[in-house]
Amino acid sequence: MKRFIFFFWAVLFLAGHSSVNSQTVENNEDPNGFHQLKWRNIGPFRGGRSVACTGVAGDPLTYYMGTTGGGIWKTTDAGISWHNISDGFLKTGTVGAIAVAPSDPNVIYAGMGEHAVRGVMTSSGDGVYKSLDAGKTWTHIGLEESRHISDIIVAPDDPETVYVAVQGSQYGPSGDRGIYKSADGGASWQKQLYFHETTGASSLAMDPSNPRILYASMWQHRRYPWVMESGGEHSGLYKSTDSGLTWEQLKEGLPEAMGKSGITVSAANPDRVWTVIEAEGNQGGVYRSDDAGKTWKQINKDRINIARSWYYMEIFADPSDENTVYVLNAPMLKSIDGGKTFTPVPTPHGDNHDLWINPSNSQIMINANDGGANISMNGGKTWSAQSNQPTAQFYRVITDNQVPYRVYGGQQDNSAISIASRTDDNGIDWKDWYSVAGCESAFLAFNPEVPDMIFGGCYQGIIESYQVANNTIKEVKAYPEMGLGKEPKDMRYRYNWNAPIIYSQHHENTIYHAGNVVFKTTDQGLSWEVISGDLTKNEKDKQGPGGTPFTNEGAGGENYNTITYLAESPHGPGILWAGTDDGLVYKTENEGRDWTKVTPAALENGIINSIEVSPHDPATIYITVMRYKRNDLSPYIYKTTNNGRSWKRITNGIDAPHTFVRVVREDPKVKNLLYAGTETGLYVSVNGGGEWKKLQLNLPVVPINDLTIRQNDLVAATAGRSFWILDDLSPLQQ
Repeated sequence: MKRFIFFFWAVLFLAGHSSVNSQTVENNEDPNGFHQLKWRNIGPFRGGRSVACTGVAGDPLTYYMGTTGGGIWKTTDAGISWHNISDGFLKTGTVGAIAVAPSDPNVIYAGMGEHAVRGVMTSSGDGVYKSLDAGKTWTHIGLEESRHISDIIVAPDDPETVYVAVQGSQYGPSGDRGIYKSADGGASWQKQLYFHETTGASSLAMDPSNPRILYASMWQHRRYPWVMESGGEHSGLYKSTDSGLTWEQLKEGLPEAMGKSGITVSAANPDRVWTVIEAEGNQGGVYRSDDAGKTWKQINKDRINIARSWYYMEIFADPSDENTVYVLNAPMLKSIDGGKTFTPVPTPHGDNHDLWINPSNSQIMINANDGGANISMNGGKTWSAQSNQPTAQFYRVITDNQVPYRVYGGQQDNSAISIASRTDDNGIDWKDWYSVAGCESAFLAFNPEVPDMIFGGCYQGIIESYQVANNTIKEVKAYPEMGLGKEPKDMRYRYNWNAPIIYSQHHENTIYHAGNVVFKTTDQGLSWEVISGDLTKNEKDKQGPGGTPFTNEGAGGENYNTITYLAESPHGPGILWAGTDDGLVYKTENEGRDWTKVTPAALENGIINSIEVSPHDPATIYITVMRYKRNDLSPYIYKTTNNGRSWKRITNGIDAPHTFVRVVREDPKVKNLLYAGTETGLYVSVNGGGEWKKLQLNLPVVPINDLTIRQNDLVAATAGRSFWILDDLSPLQQ
């Protein structure tokens, strides 16, 4: 056995050692072992969130998109097709900003870490990357600890002079934030504007007529697991007239206290500057300066421009008309009267985050939103499709037992779906998937042998049942309460955004569900029984408004003190395990009549994101804990072999930055063969977690949110590259 383990690790090391280097994954073939194993992307080709996009002024067919989790993509046919150009080069997959050098379109800069600071699904980054060959290859050029980058601006006449707006860590204090400049293409960096450890740069603009003039939005903010703090005394607008060496705060006409803001300069009239500002009450809105920032006047206070301010606050001036300006929010909004009134511009998807307008022709633009990126050649009247981008973010994955089996999951900012794992024609396309119960944040549950009734979740504890045969949906929420207007402490039950739902392996037609308590139904959701007390810490001081001091959190479900995972033991009925977002683990062995707290003694808070009961030993359980909301990106996997009486942390070998673990599964055929999905890819252990090795193969660097095994295939739900399948685990099992 020892000889086998040594050989396995040797081969695995050689197979995975060069998964991210100067070569693309496709060209990095390993002749020593597992190179013939290949992950297979099954889609769906339905775009996921993008907060960064840009184009090339002299080429109306070429554009770039930075995705959240899925890396950098390029089109050379105005969006008819998109191709990933970053696989094999990036060490993290989420892009916050991207810019092409105006004087040399071969030079591109990308800043990592999305700037739309969601409480869920937001991935931090590892700095700035640069390409000198129009995206064929990429090199990391610094700012490793920047975490979240909001804007990049390249000087119009010098591709080596670049400015980066670093928003910084959203979950803790950091000195690595503010405005940075490099005059040597990223070989060295100078911090030009910084004054507070929780205040970063949310927006950066350059005067198109004078590259020495810069405008910056500074944003004081911090997320906690239970609240978003957006705004404070250190937020404000700043201007530099000497290429960033010195800065002056702009005050006259602006709110004394503000939250997040965005800023833009009109190329048609550089004295005209717009900003969209989060502030108290009616002070929030769109402001305009007609004297290059000296004085300001509020010209629009419509709430539609500043809703969910921490998530949006993007503003863009039309380069050819000084009276035309765009504000991005849930809708894309346009004003043609200097900002006095705004009307929506229809886009293929809502939740808009970035806009690039061709400086030579303002009818040509690219927009990035929660459904991907889309291009318009007629000023937004029509757009290119987003159905050609396999960049979906899935929270969970479950499969049925048909042949071929189908894969199910909820896609962020879209519907939950069922998709074929394979077909007998030329590929898996739109005809092979359909929407099912639940919404973007769905757990899904059904009888895998007869998946004719599907239960799917949504935020606020919403559950739907879906009959496949007649395509009908029924609401079966455990308690009919809409909590969007309530503080969590006033709700009957508190639900996680991604509230658990599971189908019993032992009791036909039994469904378990969880909020802050565990529910059970045996009649398809017509009635629900509460089978636990509150299993969370139930901290009332952490159950208030989701946002402060100016804007409440409006996502409708990112609550705290909730159950985040339920698992039923395959070894016998009535044995359930529950984990919470405040770091507690419970078990029951009698269908919920009694619950025992079995939290690892060393665990200090964190999200219990998965619980795996060993299919080989009822006393062996694995849990994964995510602490990124505590500003901790370390991996946490705990294992017990005595039914929770004691635990051991088992993360040896998972030690690279940004590799916190989201899920662990044990192979159903081979005891102690484990698979771990992390923020950057897959790890494998053959000795029950004693040691881990990375097994990336051709899988992109992407967060793996969930894993499941069906018919000896490993199925992965990724946060940015849709579903992937590693067909036939026999080589690893042998």
